Amino acid sequence: MTHPAQNGTDGASGSTQPSGSAGEGAPSMTDPLAAVRSKPYLAMLVLAAVLGIPISAVAYGFLALTHYLQQLLFSDLPTALFAGTVPAWWPVPLLLLCGLLTGMTIRFLPGNGGHSPAFGFTTGGGPPTGRELSGVFLAALTTLSLGAVLGPEAPLIAIGGGLAGLAVRLAKKDAPPMALTIMASAGSFAAISTLLGSPVLGAFLIMEVAGIGGATLTLVTLPGLLAAGIGSIVFVGLGQWTGLGPFALTLPALPPAEVPTVAGLGWAVILGMVAALLAWVIRTSALRLRPLVHLNRILVTSLLGSLIGLTAMAYQLLTGKSFSEVLFSGQDALPDLVGQAAEYSLTVLIVLIVFKSFVYALSLSAFRGGPVFPALFVGAALGIAASGLPGLSLAGGISIGIGAMCAAMLRLPLTSTLLAVLLMGVDGIAVTPQIVIAVVVAFVITTALPVQGGPESADQHDA
Repeated sequence: MTHPAQNGTDGASGSTQPSGSAGEGAPSMTDPLAAVRSKPYLAMLVLAAVLGIPISAVAYGFLALTHYLQQLLFSDLPTALFAGTVPAWWPVPLLLLCGLLTGMTIRFLPGNGGHSPAFGFTTGGGPPTGRELSGVFLAALTTLSLGAVLGPEAPLIAIGGGLAGLAVRLAKKDAPPMALTIMASAGSFAAISTLLGSPVLGAFLIMEVAGIGGATLTLVTLPGLLAAGIGSIVFVGLGQWTGLGPFALTLPALPPAEVPTVAGLGWAVILGMVAALLAWVIRTSALRLRPLVHLNRILVTSLLGSLIGLTAMAYQLLTGKSFSEVLFSGQDALPDLVGQAAEYSLTVLIVLIVFKSFVYALSLSAFRGGPVFPALFVGAALGIAASGLPGLSLAGGISIGIGAMCAAMLRLPLTSTLLAVLLMGVDGIAVTPQIVIAVVVAFVITTALPVQGGPESADQHDA
């Protein structure tokens, strides 16, 4: 993915040059207000606004294409072939194909298809170059459209940053590193401007991942927020024009949240612990599978894809629910899960959590995508399962589960808290104390648990 703060400081002086067109005479980042008033920085703001339009359009097109392929391959095609009934075994060959195509893309195209999602959001390395963008795009497209359990956010961040960096390099080959950093960040902001429901939330995710602070925060954030604002307008406009919607995550209205009680706060502690342990199992399993994946990238990824398909088939046969609940990122299935929470028995919810966590770990180990949406889905299912406990409402359980699971999987406590609060809409403020407690507990336990796995550099040695 793109890393907004990468190479942000000068090693000798501790200052940076925010110039988009000239490296000499640019104001030092130790005086951000002076830098913001400089002509080179103002030019970068204009460029960020301009680039926000095509980059957000490309991001929307990627999401629309992924959605179209998912609908075609998992619904329209089998419905036409089998007289309106989709057989439970249908995901198995598609997930085998998913593994085969994704493995070949990672193995043979430049850039290894982007960073491995098993490590969460990582910093370092900069945005993908022009040659690497094709690999990132295709690996994410095959992963997401053919059913693996990952989200689009990480590939979109990488694609947006890569396109912005490419535009800067084409405009000025000797552009300073800081100019590339700021514009790549703006491209990433634009690419996920509405994906998480708010451009502010997407921007917050990128800033926390990169650890931006101090003077760098102001200089990087302004172009990024501007590009994200433009991008959100493009997403909404294209959504209305195409009829597909803005591809923004929203949850249906829930019964009003109750004022947190002592019991509710206690359940927040317990669910924070459960989420941390579940996330540890998922992440550790994914990391321990990676050495096996690297023995033969194409063969093992194909086998893991088949196993994901078989798991989805087993879920449908065991529960009578659709295999699509186990497959994909969970972005489309999450609103239905929350809106129809009363229709899920505790047994079905437990099966769903176990199976979704299992295929989530398999997908993290070998495929390409983002870790956010599966964590949201598993966390929501966990919260729904716990919502019948004394003193814990449905809104409280869902928000606690989402916040705790995201904090444990992403290790981004501020973003996880904000994500859970905003997704709950009008109930977000009422359940904030419970969310905060669950996030803190999950994050602290996650940092204390040992995680074993091979280094990310192993992706450079695929066989």
